[in-house]
Amino acid sequence: MQGVGCAVRTDHDSIWSAEQAAAASADFAELHVAHGGVLWVAFDPGLARCGLFFCCDGVVRELTPPGFSVRSRVYEYGGGACCATELGVAFVNESDQQVYRIDFAVDGGAHSAPYAITDAAHCRYGDLSLVPAWQALLAVEESHEGDVVVHRLVRIGLNGKREVLVEGADFYAAPVVDAQGQRLAWIEWDRPNQPWVATRLCLRESGEPTRILAGEAGDRSLQQPRFDAQGRLWVLSDQAGWWQPWCVDREAEPQGAPGDHAPAPWQLGGCTYLPLANDELLLTRFEQGVGVLVGCAVRTRDLDGKTIGAHSAPYERRLAEGFTRFRSLAADSEYFYCIAAAPDRLPAVLAIGRSDGALHIRAGGEQPLPSAQLSRPEPLSCEVGQGEHCHGFFYAPVSSGGCPPLVVFLHGGPTSACYPVFDPRIAFWTLRGYAVLDLNYRGSSGYGRAYRLRLAGQWGELEVEDIGAAIKALAASGRIDAQRVFVRGGSAGGFSALRALVELPFLRGGASLYGVSAPLALREATHKFEADYLDWLIGDPERDAERYRRRTPLLQAGCIQAPVIFFQGGLDAVVVPSQTESMVEALRERGLAVEYLLFPGERHGFRQAAHLAEALRAEHDFYQRLT
Repeated sequence: MQGVGCAVRTDHDSIWSAEQAAAASADFAELHVAHGGVLWVAFDPGLARCGLFFCCDGVVRELTPPGFSVRSRVYEYGGGACCATELGVAFVNESDQQVYRIDFAVDGGAHSAPYAITDAAHCRYGDLSLVPAWQALLAVEESHEGDVVVHRLVRIGLNGKREVLVEGADFYAAPVVDAQGQRLAWIEWDRPNQPWVATRLCLRESGEPTRILAGEAGDRSLQQPRFDAQGRLWVLSDQAGWWQPWCVDREAEPQGAPGDHAPAPWQLGGCTYLPLANDELLLTRFEQGVGVLVGCAVRTRDLDGKTIGAHSAPYERRLAEGFTRFRSLAADSEYFYCIAAAPDRLPAVLAIGRSDGALHIRAGGEQPLPSAQLSRPEPLSCEVGQGEHCHGFFYAPVSSGGCPPLVVFLHGGPTSACYPVFDPRIAFWTLRGYAVLDLNYRGSSGYGRAYRLRLAGQWGELEVEDIGAAIKALAASGRIDAQRVFVRGGSAGGFSALRALVELPFLRGGASLYGVSAPLALREATHKFEADYLDWLIGDPERDAERYRRRTPLLQAGCIQAPVIFFQGGLDAVVVPSQTESMVEALRERGLAVEYLLFPGERHGFRQAAHLAEALRAEHDFYQRLT
């Protein structure tokens, strides 16, 4: 592959600095309708903490005082760290992982200081919800009992009294109770499965034994059970090839058009569809990786195949057009609510009029760059393998004197995805004359079950093939300079970047941010949730020992010809510093240009704005020296 050299422009440094990009990594999560308003969690990179905010009558106030941060660490990735109670809110405090209450004043005045209602130092809590019929919380509990980690579903009284409801499976998620407090539904799964491979939908009715309603054969992934206003149970199931809503309590067909209606469930507490009154649903769906939000009618068929229910004709109403990712759906009588993202603005808390679809931004949604300084995502699909395709989003540089250099972004997971939304890091690169490819290689979520499971046994090879194919396609179309291509990724994305540097000798350089360089070392140290993940991604360490050897960047360091920059957190317990330092030393022994930045106070994934900015600036300077 040939390319034409050109100078990389740097005159946009004053427009969008590394500090501005780091500050723009603020985000929202876990939105709930509560007390006549809306409750959400907001991450502040400047403080590296998550605050709890409440909006009512247009007034937004923070509920969490200094010293508190709202974040669960169940399964390490957390989620479901807050919920409304009848008197206020309950939340999981990041530092001790205990459940706290904040009660509102009856007269609407100042709220109470947070006070703990659990006191179990060996336990973590997540997926919180209030069960009004019980006047108690429902939660996933993670108990660290010596060398054993046990997960359960528990009931926590608002006075702190705890009761175990369900135990015995390896993992639990998304517990939900009907309005009468008589039917408890949940998702569970056992090792060696991951929740995006095979789970079970279970139900326990008052006084009755547990029933498995779906998934017993291990042939589908189910998530997000919900009871509707009529007491019918719904769930997202990929039995038809996509995560789609199904009504469990009657003969039904999947709802909405084909497409994934949720991402991979790394975190608890997700809400990407809502059953509404009058046989309607609020749905978010991915269409070739682009999120849409729709209201649609429920359609079901009887045993003769005839359409029944309130709506017999297809019906969908698209909402919040212009936004391309939606999370944390909620609704009251007047509005639909969600956390939304778009290609041209920061994440936003939206209120959408149910009657007229009018948009109201409750928080966030700022447009940090004028249109002329913004690169828009262009969907990319290129053929790989035997008629298969990989997908992603291409961002052209804002200005360039010729064929630009390319930075390939590789998401973590690897069973995860990138989205066509404003990413402050991508803006940083495109304003400096670089093109960016945000790649959803085979194995990413958002493109159906077959695409998601394609990485089984193939990690370290299949995505590298996709990287090479996408670069070749962009070079052939004259959109990039193939001699100046860089790959970068964090965690699992760092592993894929290192594997690409081993297998693709034309790459000019790369960056590994707390990336996996020794999979077997990770396997020995990783937590319960991912304990079998590498076996699924690569194979059995004994039976497939040669496969591990070929795909271990540390053992293949002699094949890397391009310079690499490494970033590492000193407190990282997933990819420990010694793993990265061994990789750095192996490359330095060969005389390669290698840089290594250690951030002593960071863990697996950087959170502090100053460190995010420093890492971004150092990566840019490193590539500049190579162009």
